[in-house]
Amino acid sequence: MTAAAAAVPDDPEYARIPDTPAKGTVILLNGTSSSGKSSIARALLDTLDGTWFHVPVDAFHSMRGGTPIADEDLQAEIDRTAKGFHRAVAGMAAAGNNLVVDHSLTRRWRLLDLLGLLEPRNTFLVAVRCPLPELERREKARGDRQPGLAALQYGQVHAHGTHDLDVDTSVLSPQECALRIRDLLRRRPSPTAFERFRRTAPVTG
Repeated sequence: MTAAAAAVPDDPEYARIPDTPAKGTVILLNGTSSSGKSSIARALLDTLDGTWFHVPVDAFHSMRGGTPIADEDLQAEIDRTAKGFHRAVAGMAAAGNNLVVDHSLTRRWRLLDLLGLLEPRNTFLVAVRCPLPELERREKARGDRQPGLAALQYGQVHAHGTHDLDVDTSVLSPQECALRIRDLLRRRPSPTAFERFRRTAPVTG
């Protein structure tokens, strides 16, 4: 018997894949850069019952290494990252984890892709809004964002239609937004925005 074989316990539970609960709940925060999504997500982790993961798309972009990306290849790189991000989110939710997802649906294919991956009944789409002048002020104050990114995204990110909830971070604090989202989850609107989209939009995946 090899040392590796000897290290495996006789208990059959050692090899059994653990059972997981039903698919987790996904709160999808959809807003432009600097709209306040990450601040709301942090407030939600302190507000919601149970355990939750904050899963921001920026974290996936920050993992990228290697040689510099040529300008003509940048959009394809961003698209590949977004598609991988969507599948990581879907996998975590399918395993029964609750997620606060920080994303920008600046291209319609992103919504269509997510519609084919997430459970519509358990997905809640929240529009994180902020007037453009305030977005530009925040962007300048932060100094860690591409100048003009918020303006570029402003007319795109909420163009897909209905959300389950709208919050305006120019008038509401992150905690106030989190409380409204918590109330949304307790009401569990029917149908959800994702359920309505599924009835009319072509679904990928």
